[in-house]
Amino acid sequence: MQFLLIAYDGTDGEAFRRRSKVRPEHLENVDKLRQKGEFLFGGAILDDNENMIGSVIVYEFPDRQSLDKMLEKEPYITGKVWELIDIKPFRLAKHD
Repeated sequence: MQFLLIAYDGTDGEAFRRRSKVRPEHLENVDKLRQKGEFLFGGAILDDNENMIGSVIVYEFPDRQSLDKMLEKEPYITGKVWELIDIKPFRLAKHD
């Protein structure tokens, strides 16, 4: 089952520092998830000045519980980067 995650970073003065600090760990995690077929695609949400302010990711997991278990170890969550997170079931459109 696919899931769409939309997450916004905190807006306090330390938000960018927190993101920068854990970003290498987050990207390493993304690579592992991609290799297992659990990360389908994603990227940063940018503000009008092209500063990273959040993330959009489409995951593939058997169920929401499996996704939630993985997210317990997500560096952007454990590192308190993402402040507001919305997750919805998702279906990627297929073109025949």
